[in-house]
Amino acid sequence: MEPRNPITKEQIQCALRERHSAGVQDKLDHARVAVAGLGGLGSNVAFALARIGVGHLHLIDFDRVDLTNLNRQQYFLRHLGMYKTDALKEELLQINPYLDIRTDCVRVTEGNLPELFAEDPIVCEAFDSPEAKAMLVNGILEHFPQAFLVSASGMAGYGDSNRIQTRKITDHFYLCGDGIAQTGPGYGLMAPRVALCAAHEANCIAQYICTTKGEEP
Repeated sequence: MEPRNPITKEQIQCALRERHSAGVQDKLDHARVAVAGLGGLGSNVAFALARIGVGHLHLIDFDRVDLTNLNRQQYFLRHLGMYKTDALKEELLQINPYLDIRTDCVRVTEGNLPELFAEDPIVCEAFDSPEAKAMLVNGILEHFPQAFLVSASGMAGYGDSNRIQTRKITDHFYLCGDGIAQTGPGYGLMAPRVALCAAHEANCIAQYICTTKGEEP
């Protein structure tokens, strides 16, 4: 999608390099990240990665935008009924029309996982269902043990922000959230805390991309 006021790729790159430095931006430009699940976590993660100029994004989801999504996800009324892959790609290209964005409007399964993530060295798990989370994490660890994987667990409600943390599980696997707060009556998913957890995931990915000395996220 072309921006309303034409901005060149060189102008966007200059602005990003001014903020991040040329060396850091070069790493971000070449990075490839898959975001699996484009709800409250995934849509916010994708927005953050697009804004810092991650050059290659792979967006994966099978769902459509509905009214209940608008309390915490990066969509608007005009997107109701659209596939999330299409709606989110449209929005991200309004931030930076020169990003390389691949979309797969499909449910991730044990069967298609090896093919879907074959070209993704960095994977962000952003599903709602605990079963789907476990399937994706186990599948990536099994089929792509060298991939950098960030997952999330525990972000429901309006509890203490400081309980949401990033924990190292293995050298290539990090888990964000409080690991406890699950949805229940009167304690559902709300934008502030979901966005906090998404920011942890995005920041963990950014630090992995940008670090040159192996510092832990």
